[in-house]
Amino acid sequence: MAKRRKGRPVNGVILLDKPYDMSSNSALQKVKRIFFAQKAGHTGALDPLATGMLPICLGEGTKFSQFLLDTDKTYQVTAKLGVRTTTSDADGEVVSEKPVDVSDAQLASALDTFRGTTQQVPSMYSALKHNGQPLYKYAREGIEVPRESRDITVFRLDLLRFEGDEVDLDIHVSKGTYIRTIVDDLGELLGCGAHVANLRRSAVGNYPTDKMVTLEQLAALVEQANEQEVSPSALLDPLLLPMTTACDGIPAIFIDDMSANFLRHGNPVQVSKAPSDGLVQVFIGENIEEGEFIGIGHIDDDGLVAPKRIVVLEEVLKTL
Repeated sequence: MAKRRKGRPVNGVILLDKPYDMSSNSALQKVKRIFFAQKAGHTGALDPLATGMLPICLGEGTKFSQFLLDTDKTYQVTAKLGVRTTTSDADGEVVSEKPVDVSDAQLASALDTFRGTTQQVPSMYSALKHNGQPLYKYAREGIEVPRESRDITVFRLDLLRFEGDEVDLDIHVSKGTYIRTIVDDLGELLGCGAHVANLRRSAVGNYPTDKMVTLEQLAALVEQANEQEVSPSALLDPLLLPMTTACDGIPAIFIDDMSANFLRHGNPVQVSKAPSDGLVQVFIGENIEEGEFIGIGHIDDDGLVAPKRIVVLEEVLKTL
């Protein structure tokens, strides 16, 4: 007999405002416990020293977290000029200290080199894996691993403030961009070194910033529910965004119940008006507003819609 999964089958996405000095995994586990969810997964780690938007997928929503890993992100960062560190942030050991003699024109010229598509070598203190281990584990042991540069795109880079040895920037970047590396490279361009003093992720894809909640707010709702003698889910679940929000930008197709049953059993189906290639969101019905989202499909070599990530709800399991 299969082991009964602990927790409840709650599905959706919560936008956590991750606090300072907490790992993304610790934040994830706290949210999972608060919602008493069977499954939970985040969508790209934030450094412990960073704050801000951390979408956490619950239940079947975890199947679509990969699509949020691939989306663009926006950050506000404070760069401290004059001090370079081993980790390129305030947590690292000081590598060098130099006087800061940078003009507005020099800074503007240096910042302009980062705009658009450029090459970036990932930091050794990143979560990228080498032989199954994240790079930061090698870095902590003093081991340098060769890394290949890769294309990144800085869609927007705005200078918010430049006072003394501090530079505040607002940066909208493509997936896989390391802000600490941009700051470190900026310091080298300016000849004085730099590190990240403060970092906040303000946006992930098109998620609304006003939907972010803190751990304190979630805990307060649980306390409120207990005082009102109602289930915490009655106050917590309305905060969840639909699973489809993790798939923003993927075109939608619409099928009937029979085709949905084929997909749920792993079989491709023919769909009129489907794209010729790529991924598709699959709905039962005739439109997104009233349709039932059943997952993500892909167009196979025969032009059919094949299952890629399919939602399996408890009521659906009973019919399979």
